[in-house]
Amino acid sequence: MKKLLVANRGEIAIRVMRTAKKMGIKTVAVFSEADRNAPHVRYADQAVCIGKAASSESYLLGSKIIEVAKQLEVDAIHPGYGFLSENADFAQEVTKNNIIFIGPKPEAIRVMGSKLAAKEAVKAYNIPMVPGIDKAITDIDKAKTIAKEIGFPILIKASAGGGGKGMRVVEKEQELEAQMNRAISEATSAFGDGSVFIEKYVASPRHIEIQVMADAHGNIIHLFERECSIQRRHQKVIEEAPSTILTPSLRDAMGTAAIKVAKACNYLGAGTVEFLLDDNNNFYFLEMNTRLQVEHPVTEIISGVDLVELQIRVARGEPLAITQNDLSIKGHALELRVYAEDPLNNFLPSVGRLDTYQLPEGKGIRVDNGFEQGMDIPIYYDPMLSKLITFGNTREEAIQLMKYAIDNYKIEGIQTTLAFGKFVCEHDAFVSGHFDTHFVKKYYIPEHITQQQEKEAHIAALIAVKQYLNDINITQLPQN
Repeated sequence: MKKLLVANRGEIAIRVMRTAKKMGIKTVAVFSEADRNAPHVRYADQAVCIGKAASSESYLLGSKIIEVAKQLEVDAIHPGYGFLSENADFAQEVTKNNIIFIGPKPEAIRVMGSKLAAKEAVKAYNIPMVPGIDKAITDIDKAKTIAKEIGFPILIKASAGGGGKGMRVVEKEQELEAQMNRAISEATSAFGDGSVFIEKYVASPRHIEIQVMADAHGNIIHLFERECSIQRRHQKVIEEAPSTILTPSLRDAMGTAAIKVAKACNYLGAGTVEFLLDDNNNFYFLEMNTRLQVEHPVTEIISGVDLVELQIRVARGEPLAITQNDLSIKGHALELRVYAEDPLNNFLPSVGRLDTYQLPEGKGIRVDNGFEQGMDIPIYYDPMLSKLITFGNTREEAIQLMKYAIDNYKIEGIQTTLAFGKFVCEHDAFVSGHFDTHFVKKYYIPEHITQQQEKEAHIAALIAVKQYLNDINITQLPQN
């Protein structure tokens, strides 16, 4: 593998290219007209514009990307995450054109891309699953009957896709019809597939995911867990590794289950198996993401493994050079997704120009970044600017370092989730480790951030006045 094309943009494109360059592999960036001056374009050895700003006219044009790859004699394509990363047809077309797809085989993507098909695939492996139905449903009366059998509250979920779309919690029978119609409509709009299914709603769950890696020689390992319970709109904002709640025996049981899920679909490469963990420490299979995850850096830090390098080596046909017994957890890592969103206004996107954009630096701080000062925030893509990661010998150390890093991440011109990250890191529920996926609903009050910002501004003003008075006194000292 001498040349690799990254079919993505922003921080993940740079992240993949960094490892490729370390391995002596030339890199190719693709970009839209909106990203012409983006850092990932300059970072690559070669770069090609593939279309207009909208992702449907650029980053989602699989055939155009393959055409560029062939013209530039590219050996492999890494899809990153999002866009075409879980598109089985794209993976198949890449392979048909004698280009290595750095990811699982198309069939594994198809199976795990449907929550219903995924449940069917893992059924034979005795993996715990949330009580519910294993087939799509649109009939309201039938849905009511099933919901009564399962018991309210229930969860309506889109079979295709993710990110919280097509998902509705139903507390009472009289709410079922309206919520189901909304879920079907949203799933159809988001994924072109209105299939939904019903399962028992697990109250106060933790969202725990296990990183797996599989080669073409039958070897599968897991690289421990990530805690992903701090979410807004069913989407993660803060992740950490390891989880505060897993015991060694529970970690081993969930890791073993994750490996079985990978076996169930003949998996290849890096994947993530997601579980719900209830308040009695019972875990249930949720889904499998057939790609590299946004939050993969926290796993890299505690395991000492470069996951992108492993992806590339596995894609080249190499056997895994590490076994499960070689792996151990070292220290603790946190990740904050820095989104261009306003946490004071229901996390709505915040567009504008990065008038000031200065990254924090220091030991134990890592920033996977895709932007720079002076850039505009495109309205066409996911609003994530970067991933702020801190790591220490203990969780307490990682949290303190995260607060320091947030304070020293200077962004002006837009609103971001930095203030929300600070709020979480200072909240007793998070610090104590006693939280679940309802953290935002239970504890988050935007006014607390406003009050803290006003307090910090007041302190800064007092310091400035004191410094000014000191300067005046110095200048007014009698001259000898």
